[in-house]
Amino acid sequence: MATVIEAPKKYFSKDLTSLFLAGGITNCPDWQSELIKYLKNEEDLVIYNPRRANFPIHDPNAAKEQISWEYDYLKKCDMISFWFSKGSLNPIVLYELGRHGNSQNKLIFIGMDKEYERKQDVIIQTKLDRPDITIVYSLKDLAKQIQQVL
Repeated sequence: MATVIEAPKKYFSKDLTSLFLAGGITNCPDWQSELIKYLKNEEDLVIYNPRRANFPIHDPNAAKEQISWEYDYLKKCDMISFWFSKGSLNPIVLYELGRHGNSQNKLIFIGMDKEYERKQDVIIQTKLDRPDITIVYSLKDLAKQIQQVL
C-alpha cells in the first residue's frame, strides 16, 4: 500500500519512491483524492499531498508553513505529477511546472482537465522544454503513466 503524507506532516525516506501531487487546491475539485485512489495499492510509494483535510485559514502562519512544506517536498521527491484542473488558472501550479518540472531533469507527469483555460500554454511550454512528456487529459491516464514507471 502506498503511504500518503498530507501537508504539513514531515516524513521522508530515501528507500521509497516519492511522488508529489502538484496541482490546484483553491477553487478546484479534490482531484488529489481521486488520483490517490488509483495509486493506493502501489508498493514502496510515498505520495506527498499538499491538500489538507483542514487548512487553518485564520492562522497567519499557516500560509508560510504550507508554502514551505510544498517547496521542501517538491525539491526532495523523485517524481512530480502535475494536474491542471478546471475552476482556477492554477497560477502556483504553472510556477511549479516551470520551476520544478520543465527547468530540471526530474521525472514528471502532466495531466489537465479538458476544460482547463490555459491548456495551450502548458502544452507549448512543455513541448519546448520537455518534448518527451506526453500530456494526458484524465486522472486515470495520469495514474497509468505513473504506474508504468513504478
